[in-house]
Amino acid sequence: MYLATNGRPDTSPHPSGVRRRVPGTVIALGAVSLVTDVSSEMVTAVLPLYLVLGLGLSPLQFGFLDGLFNGATALVRLLGGRLADRGGGHKRVAGAGYLLSALSRLGLLLAGGAAGGIAAALAADRLGKGIRTAPRDALISLSSPPETLGRSFGVHRAMDTTGALLGPLVAFAVLWATADAYDAVFVVSFCTGLLGVLLLLLYVPNSAPVRTTSAPVARPELPRHRPLRDPAFRRILCAAAVLGAATIGDAFLYLLLQRGLDLSPALFPLLPLGAAAGYLVLAVPVGRIADRTGRRLPFLLGHAALLGAYTVLLAPVSWATLAAVLVLLGIFYAATDGVLMALAGPVLPAHGRASGFAILQTGQALARLVGAAGFGAAWTFWGQDAALWAAALVLAGALAAAWRVLPPAAPKDGVPSPSSSATEAS
Repeated sequence: MYLATNGRPDTSPHPSGVRRRVPGTVIALGAVSLVTDVSSEMVTAVLPLYLVLGLGLSPLQFGFLDGLFNGATALVRLLGGRLADRGGGHKRVAGAGYLLSALSRLGLLLAGGAAGGIAAALAADRLGKGIRTAPRDALISLSSPPETLGRSFGVHRAMDTTGALLGPLVAFAVLWATADAYDAVFVVSFCTGLLGVLLLLLYVPNSAPVRTTSAPVARPELPRHRPLRDPAFRRILCAAAVLGAATIGDAFLYLLLQRGLDLSPALFPLLPLGAAAGYLVLAVPVGRIADRTGRRLPFLLGHAALLGAYTVLLAPVSWATLAAVLVLLGIFYAATDGVLMALAGPVLPAHGRASGFAILQTGQALARLVGAAGFGAAWTFWGQDAALWAAALVLAGALAAAWRVLPPAAPKDGVPSPSSSATEAS
């Protein structure tokens, strides 16, 4: 892969088979995300253990908290996208989100086990993530030609996932060195988060040039900040929300594996490493495949891999089950996270890109609130096996619905499907 050091992608014609450069803005944002993910995944890796085993929360309480703080960022996501598009600056808005998440680690440190303090710190972390995600993804999208969005998002997500891979390792090392002192994890996480903010300030440009293909597709400009008026975007949003509601959350899968194998609490932070490794290896290749073949099918196949993880967990848990679930989770994230943004980017106008991404991410977050809380309730009242069967059946139904809803042509190169074009013309 060629990397541009001047922040500008090579948009000149290339012979067949010669790869375009990855924009410098994408690399800089990838470095920021790498460091920030080391900080956040240190906390994420130990949080289920800390809340469920350390503080004694029930699966229902944990599911409600996990889903609530993923879904409660809806208003902030929309606000962050709107501010970025209306002149607030993608970099400034994203930087505020990164800083808020870093400061939330101090909140966990000062909470001292108090439920209200922990809830406030978790809320600050998720609010920070909600603020920064849409402006950051808009910077990536606007810095890259539409035909290479899958690769650009793949490179960013691979760097981001490198941080996710390192975070649990650092948490494990800190817990081992401090005899399971969670406060030490929060302190190291805070310092690492501040480093990510510094990298953003120093190396990410204030704005990104709008990139277009050499032969732009004739498409009417959407009304400013009104992405929901576009039929193709509405269908993408609907499919993402339906599938999000059928996603129960990684933390529950890790808890099922930990209980099935009776893993030592000290080993629990290492469980996300397998999924992160698979995501890291596959993010760029899957992004390139999505650019070449269309982004709809990889996105759906990624959720089919998640369904496979649910199905594997229905059998007695063994070490082979552990390996299979982690590999399938890696495939799921590689085929869905960046691919969804690359799928939606070409159907959004440049001046409303951050707002559109914020709406899409909000739809997913609210849907995952339903999924996490619903699975936690099902586990509490029916038991884990019945809850997992229900989750698998719901995801299978969601896949069938998304197959029909997603526009068949838009994912590949930003050309709306015939049905979407007809709807717009009417």
